[in-house]
Formats: sequence, structure tokens, C-alpha cells
Amino acid sequence: MTHRDAPPLSGSGIDRDARTRMSEATLDAAWQEPHTRLVRLRGGQVSVLQSVDGAIALALSPVTSDRLPSALYLGRWEGRAIFAEVLDVQSTSAEQTDGTSGEPGDSGHSGDAAESDNPIAQWRHPFEFSSDLDRAERELMTTALALSNWHASHPFSARDGQRTEPVLGGWARHDAHGGEHFPRTDPAVIVLVEHEDRLLLGSNVLWETGRFSLLAGFVEAGESAEQAVVREVGEEAGIRVDDVRYVASQPWPFPRSLMLGFRARLAPGVHPDDVIPEPEEISELRWFTRDELRAPAPGLLLPGTLSIARWLIDGWVAEGDDHGEGLEDAGGVS
Repeated sequence: MTHRDAPPLSGSGIDRDARTRMSEATLDAAWQEPHTRLVRLRGGQVSVLQSVDGAIALALSPVTSDRLPSALYLGRWEGRAIFAEVLDVQSTSAEQTDGTSGEPGDSGHSGDAAESDNPIAQWRHPFEFSSDLDRAERELMTTALALSNWHASHPFSARDGQRTEPVLGGWARHDAHGGEHFPRTDPAVIVLVEHEDRLLLGSNVLWETGRFSLLAGFVEAGESAEQAVVREVGEEAGIRVDDVRYVASQPWPFPRSLMLGFRARLAPGVHPDDVIPEPEEISELRWFTRDELRAPAPGLLLPGTLSIARWLIDGWVAEGDDHGEGLEDAGGVS
């Protein structure tokens, strides 16, 4: 499979600047730099700026207070130090509901073009706007969400149940005994299963009627990613696959997964009509042609453009298109 770029959310070369995380002094120095900016999060939403022409950018706000231990150091973008700040939904005042705490912020770009357009600041869920951000802003947002979700779900030590405190600019937590706890990422596989120019998609029992995506599942303890692909397809579709090949990965901070994208083929001797949906997870399985996915019929909902699922499907469709065109937008995020 040939792609012009990496999956969405998969990074753009932001300097994560791990050395600065290593001491409170260097973090304080970075915080006090005049061009340091903040990505603000609140209740799973992100503060963004929307210009009069509809362009979306992160609302990167200037620093106006002393650094808090909970501030997350994301690294450097175009030379600027970038931190993330998580605001409490309950304590956020009405004056802060535009996502800027009274400050207009800026777009983060060197030219600050969005600021000159008098953009409107607002809180938005990442699914609503992430596809409109450039790759660097997506990486900043993804890192901020991944770290903030981990801190919110792991305030106590699994060893003794005592509270832990954030350290290293938010990249670890320490317990009372000096034990270190690091962000958790759960590996999951997502697989494009093909057979004779058709692609297998499934509909999860929790989704609305007509929504289809690639088969996926978490990697189990003591299992390789390739083994997980074979097992998950066997469990969810009742068929065997082989020729399992890794394609690309995507961080998915909702709340903490790393999606490992694969493609595989129906194993010899297995008939495509042998697919059997696992009733607890899959409501329907269907084989689709490229034409069916290039222009989805009314009622067929495919993964949104933010996901690696859509990126894999779009690349597969483009393989059979002399013009390299992808799918029409069919909505969704899964």
C-alpha cells in the first residue's frame, strides 16, 4: 500500500525536548521565556481559534502566571516552548468559556495569521476540528490529550493506593516511596482484510445502523501484534488470515491507545462467505468493492478522516484508482 503521508495524528517532527523535562529549573526557565505558549484543555475539549473564513487553529495562549506542577511540557514548536494546561470544568468562570481565560491567544504560526483575522475563540471536541489542523498542531493536541487523560485516570499508586504527584513536566508521577509511574499506552491492532479486490468491514453492536469499519482489538499479554491480528479476525469474523503485514501506527489518545495498522489476506482454503460475526461485538460483516467504498451508498457510514481506519481504507481504494482519488467524506470517527 502506498500513501503520500503518514496517518493522521502520527506526528510532524515536534521537538519533544526531553532534556528540559529533567529538572524543575529548566522547566521554570522554559515557562518564563517570552514566546512560551499554552494549549488549554477542559473536559475533553480543546481551546481553538476559528477565523472569519472558517480556518481552525489551536488557541495558543501566552503565559500569565507562575508554573503549576500540573502543567504539561509538550516540547518546542518553531523554537517556542509549548505547555498544556488542564482547566477544571467546574471552576472555569463564565469569562473563560471562550477557552482563552480572557486572552485572545494566537495561532502559534510564525506569522500569527489567524490573529489578524480576529478569530473567535471557542471550546471544541477534537473530533470536530482535528482534520483541519496542520500536522504539528495535531501532534501538540494529541500529546496534550494523551498525557492529561493518563494523569486524570492514574492519580493513585497501584502499589499502595497512595496519591502520586506529577513530575518531569507531566511525563511521570512519583509516589511517596520514590516509585516512578509513567504514561500508559495500550497497543491495539487494526487490520485491513482483503480478498480478490474486496475489503472486509464490520459493524460494532454499539454503533448506529450502517456504520462500518476495519476489525480491531487490543494486543493481549504475551502476544505479538501479528498474533493479535490473526486472533482478533478469528474471534470477530470466524475466519483465518495470513500474509499479515504491518503498515503504520497512529496514537489515539481517546483515552490512551496506540493503533497498529496491518493488512492481511484471507488464508488459502477459506471462503469469503464463511465469515461469522461474533454476536457480542459484531452485528454485521460485509465485503465491499472499491467502487462501493469510493462513493458510499446512502446510509453507509465509514470511519472519519481523523482515524487510521479511514486512512487505510482510503489508501486501499486509491490503489485501484488510476487518478489516486480517495473516498468521498462519509462522516464518523471510528
